[in-house]
Amino acid sequence: MDFEHILGLGLLQGLTEFLPISSSAHLILLPTLLGWKDQGLAFDVAVHVGTLIAVVSYFQHDLRQIIKGWFASVFKKNHTQDSRLAWMIIIATIPVGLVGLLAGHLIEIYLRSPIVIAIATLFFGLLLWYSDTKAQRHKDEYAISIKTAIIIGLYQVLALIPGTSRSGITMTGGLLLGLTREAAARFSFLLSVPLIFLAGSLKSVELMSSPSQIDWFSIIMGVFISALSAFACISIFLKVLEKVGMLPFVIYRLILGCFLLYLYAV
Repeated sequence: MDFEHILGLGLLQGLTEFLPISSSAHLILLPTLLGWKDQGLAFDVAVHVGTLIAVVSYFQHDLRQIIKGWFASVFKKNHTQDSRLAWMIIIATIPVGLVGLLAGHLIEIYLRSPIVIAIATLFFGLLLWYSDTKAQRHKDEYAISIKTAIIIGLYQVLALIPGTSRSGITMTGGLLLGLTREAAARFSFLLSVPLIFLAGSLKSVELMSSPSQIDWFSIIMGVFISALSAFACISIFLKVLEKVGMLPFVIYRLILGCFLLYLYAV
């Protein structure tokens, strides 16, 4: 891979994984629009590892408490708000894990198209705007119930459609269920940890069975660039979210969706 491809795709993955604008859509679209060759499975694994490093690093204190609380609840029957949040993350991850394993290959075949991305970008962008303006935002992430976790998990299943945005749709679900903007974002980011880990593990299994050679320079640079940009993105997003709300991201999605429809449907 040329360095500009590594830099562009690494930055793109890091900046869009946690913003409500769909990283998968951008990773599909950028090479298509610029005429780049497919970056390959190994690089996809690399940038996912980078974003996983970023979110684990940013939430290391929270994750340490959550994991510690979960083990205490399992082995010592000692239940705290951290152990409860750990169980809610697990519960919310189950639906997308099951659907991804059972139907992921069908989604790869039938839904990875610019038209699908455009429609999903527009529709779920408008749904994000509705949730941000109409919902009652008064709960934090520790107030999430089993029912709420299941519903957010079902929303997350929709993220398998390219253009939906995993972070965007889980934040939408959280807002509609009464979470504050920050709580919806924090739960969405914490929810990404097991999902990115599982997705990266599956891609790694595919990679190990692939006969293609690995460009280690591209891999290392992809991890570094995506991790650095994702960490900065999470930090800035959480600091400005309560001030700016979701409207800037909704506007971006509407512009992007209309541009894609003009490009591929007209």
